[in-house]
Amino acid sequence: MNKRLFYIIATIILIVVEVLIALFVHDKFVRPYVGDVLVVVVIYTFIRCFIPEKIKLLPLYVFIFAAGVELLQYIQIVKILGLQNNPFFATLIGTTFDVKDIVCYGVGCILLGGYEVWNFQREKTIQKQEMRSK
Repeated sequence: MNKRLFYIIATIILIVVEVLIALFVHDKFVRPYVGDVLVVVVIYTFIRCFIPEKIKLLPLYVFIFAAGVELLQYIQIVKILGLQNNPFFATLIGTTFDVKDIVCYGVGCILLGGYEVWNFQREKTIQKQEMRSK
């Protein structure tokens, strides 16, 4: 399957999962923690839709972005920008800083790093098999 198509489908599925979690899950684990782990995966797959080739340290860049957004919540960027009454932007940017969110982003990005290593090894193995069969 085309890499770009794979990441487009993955992004759509993950966004649907995130929306379903936000709308229907009201617990103390999945919504606050799994949702935050998944959000960095959504960002990663979205970027890979446009740049399907390997980007060295992409999980780290995604983590820095997510942690940066969380730090903007700490300084109450939504209020500074006057968006506190706009539900879309208030939800998108977030309004509550929590160190646990940054930890969840880190967990998600570590999982993404593991995926990248696994995927690189898999592609290398496929290339070796193709070379042998020629």
